[in-house]
Amino acid sequence: MTTTSLFYIIIAIIIINFIVDKVLDALNAKHFNNALPKVLNDVYDDAEYKKSQQYKAAKYKFGIITSLFSLLLTLGFLFLDGFEYVDNIARSFSNNPIGIALIFFGIILIGSDILTTPFSYYNTFVIEEKFGFNKTTVKTFFLDKIKGWLMMAIVGGGILALIIWFYQVTEQHFWLYAWGLVALFTLFMNMFYSKLIVPLFNKQTPLKEGTLRNKISAYAKTVGFKLDKIFVIDGSKRSTKANAYFSGFGSEKRVTLYDTLINDLEDEEIVAVLAHEVGHYKKKHIIFNLFASIVLTGVTLFILSLFIANPLLSKALGVEIPSFHIGLVAFGLLYSPISEITGLIMNVFSRKFEYQADDYAKNTYKAEPLITSLKKLSKNSLSNLTPHPAYVFVHYSHPTLLERIRNLKK
Repeated sequence: MTTTSLFYIIIAIIIINFIVDKVLDALNAKHFNNALPKVLNDVYDDAEYKKSQQYKAAKYKFGIITSLFSLLLTLGFLFLDGFEYVDNIARSFSNNPIGIALIFFGIILIGSDILTTPFSYYNTFVIEEKFGFNKTTVKTFFLDKIKGWLMMAIVGGGILALIIWFYQVTEQHFWLYAWGLVALFTLFMNMFYSKLIVPLFNKQTPLKEGTLRNKISAYAKTVGFKLDKIFVIDGSKRSTKANAYFSGFGSEKRVTLYDTLINDLEDEEIVAVLAHEVGHYKKKHIIFNLFASIVLTGVTLFILSLFIANPLLSKALGVEIPSFHIGLVAFGLLYSPISEITGLIMNVFSRKFEYQADDYAKNTYKAEPLITSLKKLSKNSLSNLTPHPAYVFVHYSHPTLLERIRNLKK
């Protein structure tokens, strides 16, 4: 295979991905004006449903602009030998392969983030603000950006430096050491993310003693689920949208409730939501997802090890000096169709797991408060009630609201 043919394969992959995404988005958009499903008449009135349709339309139109900008930026970078230009800048600061790679990715990632910040700002302070979701201040918005860059530099840079070092020392066997490193990091983050990372962005406080905590504890005892650490996170600092999640294992196991969730739902509905989350834990879904993620990472790194030494990868991006970091970028672009397929498979499992967790909540607690909580959360986030089936298959990690209600009523 020639350098030119590999270059155009990369271009074709990027364009085909864009076309497929836009076709799915267009199909989905055709359903925005569908009639309100009768089963949701108890939580939506005509004005509220119209608002949700307007929100979806606004996000759809804005999505076309942002994705088109991203496509043109990527294609322009490829055709104008942008990677070679950035690589030359990085090499002007360092002769060390690790240093060159860190500078290269720093320029690419931070530069990309700066270019897309106006879109992110517009989404937050215009679209989300217009529909009543945004609670983020301009100060918080930019502080989040800076914290994100620092996290990327320290954590991402550290992992990348070690992987390149493994490659220098072990060559084609580097993937085994890299896999071990990423697996340990993944396990560590699953254990301590809420304890170490979340506090950098949000405040977490233990749920106060009272009726809600007593109801949660009572339910946990009925299913033999030890739950001592229940925290409330100040999600309202950024948005009115609500959420709840489990994290950690063993002694680090905890549940985190958004303050918006507590404000939006009744106590029984919150317990039902937690029963669903307990279902994920009891059914070993968290373990499965963790194991699957580690296995997929290992497979990806192994395939990378077969191609990374080939100078064609670097030359396909217009860079004459072969290097690990340029090869990594080219491989990432070529590997994206496989990533799409594995993503589809994981979504199929994820939707299945959501049904299982709903069934667990229904059988160990009650179905009705879970149904009403799902309706309220959907209404408060103006979610799409009638998505196109193809869009759901490709993008949804959860079944639709109507599918979940139908399953819970069986």
